[in-house]
Amino acid sequence: MRDLGTGFGYLLKGQRWAVGHGRWFGFGLIPGLITAVVYVGALIGLAYGADDLVDWATPFADDWSGAWLGLFRGFLVFLVFALGLLLAVLTFTAVTLLIGQPFYESLSEQVDKSVSPDGTAPESGLPLLRELWISARDSFRIVLRATAWAVLLFALGFIPILGQTAVPAIGFCVTGFFLTQELTSVALQRRRVEVREQLAMMRGRRLMIWGFGVPLVVSFLVPFVAIFLMPGAVAGATLMVRDLLGEDDEENEDASPGDPATVRLTVQDPDGR
Repeated sequence: MRDLGTGFGYLLKGQRWAVGHGRWFGFGLIPGLITAVVYVGALIGLAYGADDLVDWATPFADDWSGAWLGLFRGFLVFLVFALGLLLAVLTFTAVTLLIGQPFYESLSEQVDKSVSPDGTAPESGLPLLRELWISARDSFRIVLRATAWAVLLFALGFIPILGQTAVPAIGFCVTGFFLTQELTSVALQRRRVEVREQLAMMRGRRLMIWGFGVPLVVSFLVPFVAIFLMPGAVAGATLMVRDLLGEDDEENEDASPGDPATVRLTVQDPDGR
């Protein structure tokens, strides 16, 4: 259970880092703002068009009595919008990271430099277009996995009692896992860690991943909160990657007590500054 607290701690550290570095915080807001405008427009369109979509999909109910027809189609409209909202939550980070790859790459690199004893950050050595292609490819794979889970959980939601208790809880855990994977991929891609290795690594530390991702998912349910938490989420994910890969431990082992690098790391670690 301690890993749950560790994951949540990285989320808080990331937010503190972002707030403490105002210029980078503002820089990291730009992709989220762009994505939010697109998603809000899409959800508004879905809200206005859900009635027509349900009417078109349920012609067999046209002859039902008014009360039953209204209840049935009203319930389906709610489910359609709920599914759209769930998919928006699941894909918001993937789309934002895709749009903001250069932004978050720079932010994550700055976080690495701020906590590294020698002030350097790992680099992939790949051209920008190649990095964008890898990011888009991996994001597409993760979105497919997340969408499959969303459809499965949506179907299980119709099961009495289970659908109203266990399924929502599982949904938060699944969404938190994939959300964290997307966020950590920024730093892991610079370290040339493939998406399969990323998923395997995260499955080995599920509690820490949930401790980071689930609170973030819950906060993302509040409109526009995701925009302001994204810079700190990327920063926290970068700090967590260093833990997952054992980089901080290696640096502490390499540095002797009297080494200036050790002194520098001790000063910078509390808030990542």
